[in-house]
Amino acid sequence: MLHYRPQLDYNIHPSYFLLEKGEKDKNEKHAYSLLQSGKPHMCMRRSPREISTAFDSFGGKKNVHHRFCSIHINLIGHLKTLSPHHRPRDVMGGAGNISLRPHCLCCRWYCGFWWCCNAEDDHLAWYPFRSSKSTFSAEESESATAKGSTDSRTLIMATETTSSCTGSNLLQPISEIINLPLDQVNFVVCQLFALLTALWFRLYLHPSKARPFIRHVVATLLGFYLALFCFGWYALHFLVQSGLTYSIMVFAGLEHMHKLCFIVALGYLSFCQITRVYVFDYGMYSADFTGPMMVITQKITSLAFEIHDGLARKEEQLTPSQRCLAVRKMPSLLEYLSYNCNFMGILAGPTCSYNDYMAFIEGTAYQPRHLEANGTENGKYKHTEPSPKNNVISKLCTCAISLAVFLSVSKIFPVERSIDDKFMASTPFILQVLYLYLSMLATRPKYYFIWTLSDAINNAAGFGFNGYNKDGTPRWDLISNLRILDIEFATSFKMFLDNWNIQTALWLKRVCYERCPINPTAATFLLSAMWHGVYPGYYLTFLTGIGMTMAARTLRHNIKPYFLGSTTHKSVYDVITWAGTQVAICYTVVPFVLLAVGPSLKFYRSWYYCIHIACLLLVLALPVKPWHLRAKEEQPQQNSLQGGLTGDHNSHSITDNNCNQKHKAT
Repeated sequence: MLHYRPQLDYNIHPSYFLLEKGEKDKNEKHAYSLLQSGKPHMCMRRSPREISTAFDSFGGKKNVHHRFCSIHINLIGHLKTLSPHHRPRDVMGGAGNISLRPHCLCCRWYCGFWWCCNAEDDHLAWYPFRSSKSTFSAEESESATAKGSTDSRTLIMATETTSSCTGSNLLQPISEIINLPLDQVNFVVCQLFALLTALWFRLYLHPSKARPFIRHVVATLLGFYLALFCFGWYALHFLVQSGLTYSIMVFAGLEHMHKLCFIVALGYLSFCQITRVYVFDYGMYSADFTGPMMVITQKITSLAFEIHDGLARKEEQLTPSQRCLAVRKMPSLLEYLSYNCNFMGILAGPTCSYNDYMAFIEGTAYQPRHLEANGTENGKYKHTEPSPKNNVISKLCTCAISLAVFLSVSKIFPVERSIDDKFMASTPFILQVLYLYLSMLATRPKYYFIWTLSDAINNAAGFGFNGYNKDGTPRWDLISNLRILDIEFATSFKMFLDNWNIQTALWLKRVCYERCPINPTAATFLLSAMWHGVYPGYYLTFLTGIGMTMAARTLRHNIKPYFLGSTTHKSVYDVITWAGTQVAICYTVVPFVLLAVGPSLKFYRSWYYCIHIACLLLVLALPVKPWHLRAKEEQPQQNSLQGGLTGDHNSHSITDNNCNQKHKAT
């Protein structure tokens, strides 16, 4: 059943017209004229109801009068669509060469191509569309016809060359030359522009040369410009979300302000994600405006909780990290917009704390506080401002390598092949596991490129300084979002998550995990799924992640002590846990990539849900606190009892230890 929304008009692309042999000449000529005119999309522009009328009968023939031309075409067969896991990306050249993914009218899922079914022999054939050419030669059309036709009918394939992009079309010629979607070209060009602007911002609008007001204004205006260029008027959602939550901060009481901001910010984000996916255009491959909104949501909710901590809670109620991040003064509207929408992080983030951002704007980020031995602050002292040049160059090199790896390797190992029936039937299970690892390994460089480039932009502007290493070299990882080597060589589920999307993990910890009174682990995974979007694959991933986390924690506590006796045993343990972690991560995130429920469950069925079952058995069979941990907990209790009989000496020592740990955490 086709979903019908009468208020919408879908631009079906690519369109496949099966023409009767007798009508071939007159209709082909008109179709070619449309192709030559550069408006191939006008060959077919129908609403879901019209398409349903045309294709409701399998094998039926119905004349459909096209809105923009006078010809009638006999549409034969039943239009079928498939979600991206069925897309043969190795033949189509990978997602990077696709300018638009059409709307799936049957299952509402992302589609990379359309299927045309011949009613007479039930033959299915797929045909990739072009994104770089607006015309077809007669030879190309005949070739397509020979590949697709199984009888006397002729296939006419109409393609739309203009990428579905909500932002500026200024760079369309570049998009066609390099054969990449316009939205991706806009994003990369805007990020490179932001990089150059960041250098100018640090040199010519340095805190010693410009007042914080000027720096706020310039950072905000440049951010809005980049947002408009990439997302068009959809960027107004950034202002609406920020305006609604700022009104709550100003006019609502401090006692419940943080909760209201959390509900409104996350609710507005979810509303935009739902309408973008299920109402406007599920198949829109244009750069998604809800991506920046995800980062803005993090900033809004973080700031709301930090203001609540600073103005509504007592010092003794705060943890050391909450005390450090607490905001003691309500920000002005300009400061608030600058924090949310500055040009350095408007497109790809990452999120950061409000205090860190204000220290960067005001020029106090390079004045580290000196801590006495007892943990008290001894004021600020002047220090030479370090240069981010070497770190920026290093991160740009990482970006170049990541982009090259992604563009080359991702085409060789598409994730969708993991659920291909022929692949699963003919490939040994061990090779399937290896292929899954390689396909996920090929997917990650895309995120490495985006997040590392964003980090380099912030560093180039002077934001991200995080003190000095032991050898005296400056650290520029204050807002870094990943550690690539720690990810690729992670030996535990926790180690992988701690080094992947770091700022989002910190946000989840500070906003949810540390504050949720009931089952914080499950609540954190649920919030993460809601924040990512409305695709069911996200929820399958994070539900699986809950079990993975519990099982990994239990297994590590029970098994690891047996491998710490020697270096050899420890090395064996590291190799085994590395392999297990990589397989577990790949198994967990497959639904995150496939998005749809059907293909995700198909993948899990092909593995017989083996890792799900193993996690369940581990949690049920192994004790949460193994014997060696219980022994360690019992020993201090015995020492404490003895200390109470002999002057409480040991008890005082334990209290001292806890104080030192708090100071270290601070």
